Amino acid sequence: MVSTLLTLSVLVLVGIAIWQMTKIFELSQFQTENSQVANDKDNKMNGYLMFAFLIFIYGITIFSLVKYTKVLLPEAASAHGSDYDTLMWISMAIIFFVQTLTQALLHYFAYKYHGKEGRKALFFADNDKLELIWTIIPVITLAGLILYGLYTWTEIMFDNAEDDPITIELYAQQFNWTARYAGEDNVLGDANVRLIDIDNANILGIDTADPNANDDVIVKEIHIPVGRKVHFKMRSQDVLHSAYFPHFRAQMNCVPGMVTEFAFTPTITTADMRQKKEIQDKVKRINAIRAEKAAKGEPNSDPWEFDYVLLCNKICGKSHYNMQMRIVVETEEEYNKWMAEQSTFGKSIAAN
Repeated sequence: MVSTLLTLSVLVLVGIAIWQMTKIFELSQFQTENSQVANDKDNKMNGYLMFAFLIFIYGITIFSLVKYTKVLLPEAASAHGSDYDTLMWISMAIIFFVQTLTQALLHYFAYKYHGKEGRKALFFADNDKLELIWTIIPVITLAGLILYGLYTWTEIMFDNAEDDPITIELYAQQFNWTARYAGEDNVLGDANVRLIDIDNANILGIDTADPNANDDVIVKEIHIPVGRKVHFKMRSQDVLHSAYFPHFRAQMNCVPGMVTEFAFTPTITTADMRQKKEIQDKVKRINAIRAEKAAKGEPNSDPWEFDYVLLCNKICGKSHYNMQMRIVVETEEEYNKWMAEQSTFGKSIAAN
């Protein structure tokens, strides 16, 4: 298949090269008539082609909306997610409206007013009214979007200590995530990459002299209770990563040498999200594809089940695509039971 595609590509490129050489030869010959100057027939044809292209781009846009809307993210699973989605849809609606209007006018005018011998274009040196209109309208629109965006950003980023959030550190490194819970005191122990000691199971560089670190819990899977705010603090060991929670509409860069923060409140448990029709339909589609791969003996063909995931949204290296961590949103009781089963950092150090 690959060799066939490569052969066809080479043949196409050779054909283009021959065609270009032919055009160069024609242009090098002395001709009394300049065939490169567009005549009425050429202008009329270009007008028709521009109008046809307008129909094509609208057709493919409608097709894409109908065909691929199902691959969009499902309902937001965080308290701020609905505000985020509303802002996104308003922005996209405005962009789509302006794009539809301007492209329609551009291609229609190219079709209706194509060049014709003897016809002169009407020219305005300036028009203050038009310039005022197409300056003021975008200014007002963009100012409204920016103000709405700042309001939404403030609502999302404001971390109220009275909400009693769970504190979790996300530690990014090529190419995996590690999570550290603040434990019963809900205060993370100090940490520094210079304190990393693999031999003593101190993979995050936690300061063993800090008493707040003893009850910290280090895990490779995130569990969070539904309806409880979670305050994430991010660090990176090596390069720039980005903690991306697509289903919670949250993202924050992980920058080497500094701590970045983000907080959100999950609103839908993993079990409840799995029961939603759009998720069940998605699982069926993916598993149908995986069943075909399994029948052919191809890898990565095991049945898939929906889970919330933490992804890296920065191209951080060759295994960037595989840098992810499972997130389980559960009830408070299930979360407390899971936490009780985890070993603390103090006990891990003592054991080593």
